[in-house]
Amino acid sequence: MISKAKKMAIVGLGQIGGSYAKGLARANYQLIGIDIDLEAVEFAKRLNWIVEGGDDPSLLKDADIVIFALYPITFIDWIKENQKYFKEGALITDVTGIKVKVLEEINKILRKDVEFVASHPMAGREVSGIKYADTSMFEPANFIVVPTENNSEEAINTVIEIAKILNFNNVVSLDPCTHDEMIGFVSQLTHVIAVSLMNTKENSHLVDYTGDSFRDLTRIAKINDKLWTELFLMNKDNLASEIDDFVESILYFKEALVEENIEEMRRLFIQSTQRRKLFDRK
Repeated sequence: MISKAKKMAIVGLGQIGGSYAKGLARANYQLIGIDIDLEAVEFAKRLNWIVEGGDDPSLLKDADIVIFALYPITFIDWIKENQKYFKEGALITDVTGIKVKVLEEINKILRKDVEFVASHPMAGREVSGIKYADTSMFEPANFIVVPTENNSEEAINTVIEIAKILNFNNVVSLDPCTHDEMIGFVSQLTHVIAVSLMNTKENSHLVDYTGDSFRDLTRIAKINDKLWTELFLMNKDNLASEIDDFVESILYFKEALVEENIEEMRRLFIQSTQRRKLFDRK
């Protein structure tokens, strides 16, 4: 258990950062909150999620643990400009959805007396802002810690402990390359599919006669364009490869359809059903 004497800070009080603040405050940790949006800071103060906050990076000077809930490029730029305020021996972690590029950039510039353990909470909603903070989204979700050879066992365990405090359903460890390959498929490709599906037809009356299957499949098409453009470009090789594989799979299905290959179509349906059932066991 992380000592309550440890001072913790969150930089970025949006939906995810706010949810972290809410969950950690519920566990009786005293938090500092930093955001350029002072209304978000005041919101967190009113709900007693943070005890101190503002837009001044010097607020971090006494923080033992700093959680960054920022977009990838903003995170990197923030470290470049403000790492002078870190306490000696501080541990920092993040929530960004891409790791190889982020780790490369951060490790190039980070002070040697500060340790960065990357992590990725596999949770989120199609809305933004601290008013949508919700710790319940962590309970069914996976949490990925992405350590490198530069990380100490103590620091890795501290980040894992944060995930446990926040009640994540499952905590796993991946190396950065494997993480980004996996994310290219399970997260980024699924967003590409949802966006592409919504952009295929311009018929504004679709909403009048669509069913739940279309709504469910396109839920994530309501997307943060700035964030996801960053994430896609920082993982473009993996994502492009996954798109190629998906196109091949679609064309294979089309071939079975055109040729009226009933046996093969049923085989594909049975296979997909069996694979999907694995998720229901989690």
